[in-house]
Order: sequence, then structure tokens, then C-alpha cells
Amino acid sequence: MADLSPNVILDVLRGIKDPEVGTSIVDLGLIYEIDTDPTGIVRIKMTTTTRFCPVSGFIVEAVKNRAAEVDGVIDVVVDLVYDPPWSPDMAALFSFEQPA
Repeated sequence: MADLSPNVILDVLRGIKDPEVGTSIVDLGLIYEIDTDPTGIVRIKMTTTTRFCPVSGFIVEAVKNRAAEVDGVIDVVVDLVYDPPWSPDMAALFSFEQPA
């Protein structure tokens, strides 16, 4: 069975760069939470650098597509949230690690 831990999903999301900033969305702190379940459903809670980000649709679609490439993933649900609002300080705290 494929390893669908949140950290596996996070690793594949590191390859997605915010097109306006040129930095990984993971390193920017835009990924708030990743939940996986044994049926292959992945739920990702994320944000963008601003509520009116002109590339938010592109980023959400890239997250869905990249996560869907992981072996064992059946469906990806992305919840775009703005609470808490993103701030540059979050980029310094990008060491997102969830227990396996």
C-alpha cells in the first residue's frame, strides 16, 4: 500500500512555486494542513499571500494536480482559507511537519 502520510504530500507540493514570488508555496508557509485517509482522499488547507491573489486559481489547481500524482491518491480536496491571514513571518516558520 502507498504511503499517504501528510509529509509525502508535502514533499511533492514543495515543487510548486508561487509565480509572483518565485518561492515554493511550502517554504512560504501557504500550506496550513494536510489530512490523508486510508481510502486515498487528501484534504489540503492552504492560503495565498493575499485574499485577492490573481494566481490563486492557478496555485490551487497546481496543488490538486501535484498531490493527485502521488501513488494511492484517489481524490484531492483543497480548501482555500484566509484565517489566519498569511504574513511574511509565516515564511520563516515553514518547517511544517506532521506526525507520520
